[in-house]
Amino acid sequence: MKLKRIIALSLSAAGLALALTACGSSSSASDDAAQASGSSDAQTTVKLGVVGAIYEDIWAPAKEKLADEGIDLEFVQFSDYVTPNNALANGEIDLNAFQHRIYLQSEIDNYGYEIENIGNTFIIPLNLYSDKVKSVDELKDGDTVAIPDDATNGGRALKVLEAAGLIKLKDGADFNPTVDDIETYNKQIKIEELKANIIPSTLADVTAGVVNGNYALDFGLKTEDAIYKDDKLDIEEYWNLIAARTEDLSDPAKVETYRKVIAAFQSDETEAVFNDQFGGYFIKAGWDQDLLADK
Repeated sequence: MKLKRIIALSLSAAGLALALTACGSSSSASDDAAQASGSSDAQTTVKLGVVGAIYEDIWAPAKEKLADEGIDLEFVQFSDYVTPNNALANGEIDLNAFQHRIYLQSEIDNYGYEIENIGNTFIIPLNLYSDKVKSVDELKDGDTVAIPDDATNGGRALKVLEAAGLIKLKDGADFNPTVDDIETYNKQIKIEELKANIIPSTLADVTAGVVNGNYALDFGLKTEDAIYKDDKLDIEEYWNLIAARTEDLSDPAKVETYRKVIAAFQSDETEAVFNDQFGGYFIKAGWDQDLLADK
């Protein structure tokens, strides 16, 4: 497993500098209509913005499939989670695939981007791990449970603790609850909010911790070792996605190309990568939804 190559996928985006500018002189999907009118052997290049080499592994089967259809899927790497949507909105790339629905919507709300979800990819579970107990039932009053301190993952972690029977959230809690939304502690645990990336290394100091799947991978934590497995996999806001510019979706040629990209990703071969290379930390989600049906 290529653990050393994994770049954190946590969507608590920080304002880091862009390491690789998404530009180039090769043809892109914006040229595919012109190419389609030429030789049947003409190749279409689709620039896909991603964050981290792990995505190149995940997308490898799709890239191979698309090559057989005359589509060159070109990966454009970014070093942060702020820049890929800007690059997409500005036409520097054709698609991106690095974020979930909550994050995309926050970017649209904050920056007014005219971009949208065109296909679902996967969900990354948040499991509860411990070096000190072997099951949730062994947790007792006074034990400390760490959760991520960012709004998106922290709120989701609280839902995991509720599903595990440790707490009950208020009925009127927002979609992303905070510790203030805890109505009842079924066990008088102490919840400690920490940076998501350090929780795995602090499992020796706390009783248990909710760990993002990508960090669990990085630290060698296995899904079967979790004392509680995230079962909130049908919450669509947490599903990761492929995004495109809204204006491009009025071009039938581009829509057809993007439809092929989505189909190539949503395949048995991709799911095999999830399971065989990454131990099931990536779980397919929403593959039965056709988000381009009305385009």
